[in-house]
Amino acid sequence: MTAVTKSRRQVRLSRKLGIPLTPKAVRHFEKRPYPPGEHGRARKRTESDYAVRLREKQRLRAQYMLREKQLLKVYENARKHPGLTGEVMVEDLETRLDALVLRAGFGRTILQARQAVTHRHILVDGKIVDRPSFRVKPGQTIQVKPKSQATTPFQVAAAGAHRDVLPELPGYLDVSLEKLSATLTRAPKRAEVPVTCDVQLVVEFYAR
Repeated sequence: MTAVTKSRRQVRLSRKLGIPLTPKAVRHFEKRPYPPGEHGRARKRTESDYAVRLREKQRLRAQYMLREKQLLKVYENARKHPGLTGEVMVEDLETRLDALVLRAGFGRTILQARQAVTHRHILVDGKIVDRPSFRVKPGQTIQVKPKSQATTPFQVAAAGAHRDVLPELPGYLDVSLEKLSATLTRAPKRAEVPVTCDVQLVVEFYAR
């Protein structure tokens, strides 16, 4: 699948879910603020409780680019921990390496961030980690490896070119963009994670 095809799929999925998943999708939302398809402009029918919960689950999946089995596993693990299950889910997902690479501004989209990880451009405490699902612990530092820092995509990132399309830097990350380095200073809290989703409805979807 080409990058263009992936981009188009992300735009279409964005319109279906009602949230912009990429900067390009934001522009399309401004032109077509309705779902794709010939009936996209039609008046919405009343949605069932199942449909509403399903959409919220799909929103969460899409923002982290997860497979269904991955999200289900996150839910099952979250149930075993104290606290509200939905909030625990998001707080766990936010410690994924690809998510933090995105939040730090080293990539423009979650897809770019994931590719940076899988292509072995990212270090965690000085060691290459190529698993996007790797959970970063408070106190650990992620950094673009020195050899990769000289490449054009990361030079663009170091100049702050992605910050205008990304949410405000969350308080749990200490970032030095010019050094392409970021430290997870503490565990994320759901209220400060820039994810659009009603997590309680996601929990209800899986608990049904």
